[in-house]
Amino acid sequence: MDLGLADARVLVTGGASNIGRGIVHGFAAEGARILICDRDGDQAVKVADEALARGAAAVEVFRTDLSVEGAGQDAVAAVVDAWGGIEVLVNNAGLSIPGFVASDADRAGWQKMVEVNLFAAVECSQAAIASMREAGSGSLVFISSDAAFGEIRQGVYGTTKAGLIALARTVAKEHGRHGIRSNVVCPGLVLPESPDAVGSMSLWGDGQDTVFTDEQVEAVRRSIPLHRLTLAEDIANAVVWTSSARAARQVTGQVLAVSGGYSMP
Repeated sequence: MDLGLADARVLVTGGASNIGRGIVHGFAAEGARILICDRDGDQAVKVADEALARGAAAVEVFRTDLSVEGAGQDAVAAVVDAWGGIEVLVNNAGLSIPGFVASDADRAGWQKMVEVNLFAAVECSQAAIASMREAGSGSLVFISSDAAFGEIRQGVYGTTKAGLIALARTVAKEHGRHGIRSNVVCPGLVLPESPDAVGSMSLWGDGQDTVFTDEQVEAVRRSIPLHRLTLAEDIANAVVWTSSARAARQVTGQVLAVSGGYSMP
């Protein structure tokens, strides 16, 4: 099916590693124009080259730290300046610092997660909506998490991801009349497909075992109804489909869990 995304102007935040990289690949296969926003510029350049090889019409890299006020506005402005507008915003950038609710006293860590996971998405969304309203159409996709529904050692992280769901649904209700759709994709556990799939600044940059042991991964796999882990490609397929005004024209304000049934929102 032709999703109608050829030459679409797309911003993917956190697009340099793992899930973000997979999303960039997905839009590249549709022939979109993609701006990869990430603080890891070197990894973003590598992914840009991969995207061009996969069929992207054009790719730009915007290196920034989205926890800094104004960075999200600047990222959206870079898309608009480069290509005259924006059709799709994927709010994917995220930070996870695990900790038990009763003992996690790292307030600076909480603040960083709020800044990256939630405030950056608010800022990027506000900037994108301004451009999309002028065009009378657009799609926002928020990458939340199964942790939004409650997960051990993910209290603050999950709270920020739950906030994205409320934000996405509010955008859908406030701006549907402007032709703007807003949806959420909740990934399950997604392991990097290879060392090349992540940069040194990624959560996974020091190796998978620093995040999940093999035993923990197997425990997660057994708890999934489909008994298989989610791939970055699975998330990309959901994001790209949701972004298509042709394929998903009546889909807005929805939460799509892509986790093999681990969560069923």
